[in-house]
Amino acid sequence: MTTAAVPLQTAAALTERYGPSYRWLVTITGMMGVVSMVLAMTTVNVAVPDVMGAFGIGQDKAQWMSSAYMATMTAGMLINAWLSGILGERRTFVGALFFFSVGALMGGMAPTEDALIFARVLQGFSAGVAQPLVMATIFTVFPPERRGMAMGVFGLGVVFAPAIGPTLGGLMIEYFSWRYVFFISLPFCVVAAVMGLVFMPHRPIPKVVPPFDWLGFALLCTALFGLMTGIADGQREGWGSDAIVFRLVLGAVATVAFVCWELYTPRALLDVRIFGNVEFSAAALIAFIFGAGMMGSTYIIPVFVQTIIGFTPLLAGLMMMPAGIMLAFIFPLAGRLSDAMPASTMIIGGLLLFALGFAWMTAADVDTTFWTLVSMVMVSRLGLGFINPSLNASSLKALPADKVRQGSGVANFMRQLGGAFGINLMVAFFEIRTRFHADALTATQDWGNRTTERMLTQIEQLLQRGGLPHQQQKAGAIDYLATIVQSKAQIMAFSDTFIVVGVVALAALIPAAMLSRSQRRSRG
Repeated sequence: MTTAAVPLQTAAALTERYGPSYRWLVTITGMMGVVSMVLAMTTVNVAVPDVMGAFGIGQDKAQWMSSAYMATMTAGMLINAWLSGILGERRTFVGALFFFSVGALMGGMAPTEDALIFARVLQGFSAGVAQPLVMATIFTVFPPERRGMAMGVFGLGVVFAPAIGPTLGGLMIEYFSWRYVFFISLPFCVVAAVMGLVFMPHRPIPKVVPPFDWLGFALLCTALFGLMTGIADGQREGWGSDAIVFRLVLGAVATVAFVCWELYTPRALLDVRIFGNVEFSAAALIAFIFGAGMMGSTYIIPVFVQTIIGFTPLLAGLMMMPAGIMLAFIFPLAGRLSDAMPASTMIIGGLLLFALGFAWMTAADVDTTFWTLVSMVMVSRLGLGFINPSLNASSLKALPADKVRQGSGVANFMRQLGGAFGINLMVAFFEIRTRFHADALTATQDWGNRTTERMLTQIEQLLQRGGLPHQQQKAGAIDYLATIVQSKAQIMAFSDTFIVVGVVALAALIPAAMLSRSQRRSRG
């Protein structure tokens, strides 16, 4: 391609070439890529029990399929602007899809859990680079009066993908294997890459590479690695062990160093001074809790219904689908309501609904019916649906015009960071409470417990009738008792986890009240 032909690939030139339809062509291109990445983010959750069985690992390892994706996606979002500034939209978009597809192939063929986690890291980073790029491109090609509608269409696609993701994942597991869950997004990636080569804007690589805050980026990655691996492995390796203490201290020190450096450097990776705005800080904290609740519950609920209630992966996916479809309809309605009433009112109502849904879920056990579980999930998702549009609007309205762009990036960063830590913390808490309840229940199972003694005797008699040798009858009965105790401990631990999720949502009412007071003061 000649140098003279390069300018013809800009957004303005492509609009002139393809006419008004170019706006929708580039929107569909971007949506196709982002939908493939959102599908990959949500489909794996129904595969967690199968992956645990395939590699012989616990929840603390399996949860990295989701939390590693979210954490590296957070890091990728921060390097997106620098990469696209050098390579241009087309190269960055197609390159992100390429590495994302490589990650999908590696995940589907992973021989070990470590290879699988690395594949998810590659996918998450690629998704973090691509998603803000697509949003910025769509924002650029539409005129100001039509950008809201364009973002609404884009958001609908992003919301619809998680609605069908778990069900598609369940279908793959049901009829093929858990490995095929990773291949679902590949057709979308191929189509998006081909369309991207045609419709994404293109520009020459600049002769001078713009500066980048590499130290800040390294500190952020160190903080995420130290804190998240420390929390995830704490229960298995011991919270007081040298390795865990070192990781947690490293993560905490790197976090403080990152904040100090971002306050000092003139080319900050993340504008932390923006948190000086009380109204924005309150909205950012709610965004963190929103991300934690959204992604944490999307992970923990399919695992619960499969491990405790015995649902198949397909049934677990179908259980999540009605709530996802409901969100697609709720978002536009909630957006209109947020224009007519204070954002803080919508956020408080949404948090209460979310907490109510998880309070209801604490009653779920092996006898809970499919449609009761669907209703429980729908109540909590209804709350999230009311929070999201109002949260986006209130976080940006609090800022002066010249800070809106940075504020949007920081709010998105906080939401993704919340999602990464939400999964991580929920699984760690679940592991701790499972051990606690298992120890407490085991302590009651002695020969002074007449109920236990009668049950063991009855099981031994059943095993005797089944033809099991006498020497193995008592061992078989005790093994059955251990299984019952572990299952009961897990049910109680899931219930505790649901309680904590609800309590955290209620705790978010504090920053929501701060937001409400700040908004009233600004209006007055």
